[in-house]
Amino acid sequence: MGSRLLNIQRRAAEHGRLRTGYTQGNRPMRSATWVVTSHSEEHVHTAAKLWGGEPEQWTPLNSTIAQWRVITTASTIEALITPGDPLNQYNEMWSKGGCQRRCDGETELLTRQPCICLARFGEDWHQQKKGTVCSTTSRLNVMLPDLSGMGMWRAETHSFYAAQEWGGMVDMVLAGTDGKGFIPVNLRIEPRQRVANGETKKFPVVVVELRNITPRQALAGPMTAAVALDPAGGGQAVAAIEAPKGRDWIAEAKGALTSDDVRDLWMEAQNAGAVHHKGTDPLSKQLMAIAASKDAENNGQGADEPGPDEDGAYDVEVIDEAAERQPTDWPVAAQPGSGARR
Repeated sequence: MGSRLLNIQRRAAEHGRLRTGYTQGNRPMRSATWVVTSHSEEHVHTAAKLWGGEPEQWTPLNSTIAQWRVITTASTIEALITPGDPLNQYNEMWSKGGCQRRCDGETELLTRQPCICLARFGEDWHQQKKGTVCSTTSRLNVMLPDLSGMGMWRAETHSFYAAQEWGGMVDMVLAGTDGKGFIPVNLRIEPRQRVANGETKKFPVVVVELRNITPRQALAGPMTAAVALDPAGGGQAVAAIEAPKGRDWIAEAKGALTSDDVRDLWMEAQNAGAVHHKGTDPLSKQLMAIAASKDAENNGQGADEPGPDEDGAYDVEVIDEAAERQPTDWPVAAQPGSGARR
C-alpha cells in the first residue's frame, strides 16, 4: 500500500476559477473584466478588495451547491505560473449530462475513436457553428499571490485563438525553467475582432504575458520565489492591498464589446454617482455615443454559446447572437440614437 502512495501525483488544492463570463438568470453574459468564483467567501471578498466589484452568493446552473463570485472591474490581474506544467488543452463538447467528447486533435479519448470533428468538417472544423463541434478548451492553473492560501486558481478559455497563444507562451516558459520555477505573468482580457465572409466578429481573448521581466530573464532558468513575487522591486516585500482606484468609465466603455455592455456600465456609473439619471451630463453623452458606435460595428457578430462547463457555468468567449440585441431599457434620454447625445 505504501508503494502506491509514492505514485500519487502531488497537486495543490484548487481554490476557485477565473472566468470571462457569467450567467444572469439563464442568460449567458460575457464580461470584459474578470469574474472570480470560489466556494470560499474569504477569497472572493479579498478579490473584490483587490480588483473591485461586489461579492455575491451564486449557484451555478445544474447545481444545488452555492458558491461565491465577484464580477470585478479589472481586465488584468497578476498571477504566477507555478512549477510543473500548468496547462492542459483538449477539444471538448459539454452538455447538461456532462462531458460528451474530449479529443486531443487526433483521437476522441472517451471512445478511443478518430477525431469526429476533423472527420466531418476537415481542418477548418473550428469555424463551424458552436454546439455542432467541440470547443477548444484550455485550462491554465496559476497562483494568485495576493490571495490567502497556497492553492491554485484555474483560468479557462474556449477561444481557439487563445489556445494557440497560451500553448506557445507556456512552452517557452517551460523551455527556460524546465518546469522548476515561478514566472510572474499578467492575465489580460483583450477585445479583438476579425473579418470573415464579409462579417466583422468581435470576441475577447485571454492573453498571458510576462509581468515586469524580460524574455531574457524568463528563459535564463528558474528565478527565486522572492523575485517572482516582486519582479519590479527586486524581491522586496509585497505592498499591502490598496483600495481600487477611481474607474475610467470611458476607457471601460471603449473596451466593451456590445452596446449592452455599455448600458450596464452606464447603470454602474449612475449607481456610483458618476452620471445623472436624466443622462444629460457629458459622461452620459460620451457613453451613449460609444454605445451607438458599438451597434454600428456589430454586424452579425458572435456565434452560438457552446454551453456550460462541468460546474454548469458559462465561460463565454463568444456570445449567442440573441444576446447581441439593441438595448431597450436605457432611460429615454440615454438611449443610443436619441437627441440627447447631440
